[in-house]
Amino acid sequence: MSGLRNFGFSRLFSALLSLSCFVVLSSCGSAHDSDEHYVFIAANTKVPYWQSATLGFEKAGEQLKVKVAESGPDTYDPKAEREALDEAIQQKPSGILLAVTDPGLLQNSINSAIAAGIPVITVDSDAPASKRLFFIGTNNYEVGMVGGKRLAKELKGKGNVVVFTMPSQPNLQDRLRGYKDALASTGVKITQEIDIQGDPRIAFDKTEAMLGKGKDDVQAFVCLEAQSGKEVAEVVDRAHMKGSKIVMAMDTDPKTLDWIQKDGIVATISQKPYTMAFVGLQMLDTLHHHKPAALDADWTKDSAAPIPSFVDTGSVLVDKSNVASFSQAK
Repeated sequence: MSGLRNFGFSRLFSALLSLSCFVVLSSCGSAHDSDEHYVFIAANTKVPYWQSATLGFEKAGEQLKVKVAESGPDTYDPKAEREALDEAIQQKPSGILLAVTDPGLLQNSINSAIAAGIPVITVDSDAPASKRLFFIGTNNYEVGMVGGKRLAKELKGKGNVVVFTMPSQPNLQDRLRGYKDALASTGVKITQEIDIQGDPRIAFDKTEAMLGKGKDDVQAFVCLEAQSGKEVAEVVDRAHMKGSKIVMAMDTDPKTLDWIQKDGIVATISQKPYTMAFVGLQMLDTLHHHKPAALDADWTKDSAAPIPSFVDTGSVLVDKSNVASFSQAK
C-alpha cells in the first residue's frame, strides 16, 4: 500500500512471541471463577480513541468468557481518573488495565493495587516509576521521529512550528522528543509549546488568536494528541490559509481523516487502541491465573523475566495516499 509504513516491527514481533506464550498458558489454565472480573480505566472516555479501546477490551472479554467493566471520567480529569482507580481497587478485580493521564498523580494508587495482589498493566501512556507490571502501546519516540521527518520535508527544511501537547503525559513527552531530534539538523524550529490541558478548544482558540494577528511567523502546527488536529485544521481553513500552513495530527478520529482528504491536515499517525486493550485483557487474564512469584519485582533487570517490559502494538503514517483505506475501516 502506497505511503504505508509500520514501525517497531522487531519489538512487536518479540512482544507477540511473549503474547503467544501467554495465550497458550491461558488456554491450558483453570476454568474462570464466577467472581473473576477485569476493569479498564481511562479518561476522556467519550472520544473515539477510547471508544475503540473499549471495544477491544470487551471483545477480548467475550472471547475469554470473563466479566469486564470500564470506568473513568468522560472528560480529561486526572483526579477523577484516580478516584475511579481507587474505587476499582476496593472492588478487588482480577486485573486492571489503566490508561495513564498523570503518572505522578496515579503512582500511589497503582502501587496500592499491586500491594493488594491486583495486576496492573498500563496502556497508551505509561507510569514507569510505578510498580505497574509493564506497558502496552506505541513507540512514541519513533512516532515523533517519523512525524518530524515528514514535517521537515513539507517545510523544505525551514520554518517555525507551534506544538500542542499535554506535557504531563510521558507518551506525549516522548513524541515531542522524537520531533525535536528529527528536526535538530534542519532549519525547522519549534518556537512554542502549548499545553491544551485536555481541552481541544484551547488549541482552537490559540490558533485563531495567532492567525488573527495577520502574522506569518508560524508555518506549521503539530498536534501530539488525538483531539487538537481537527480543531487547528478548522481554524486554518476558516482563515483561508489551507495549503500555506502545515498541520500535523495524531490518531485517526473520523474528522481528522476527513481533514486529510480535504487537504487541511497533511498527515497523522495511527495507533491501535483496540489492539492495546484487546491484548491487555488477554495478558491480565493470564497473569491472574499464572501470577509471577512477586508482582512488585523489577522484571526489567531479569533476562529470564516471565513478562515483557513493553509491548509495541505498532503505528502507521496516514496521509492523502492511504487515508481512504483508514476511512473505510471506521
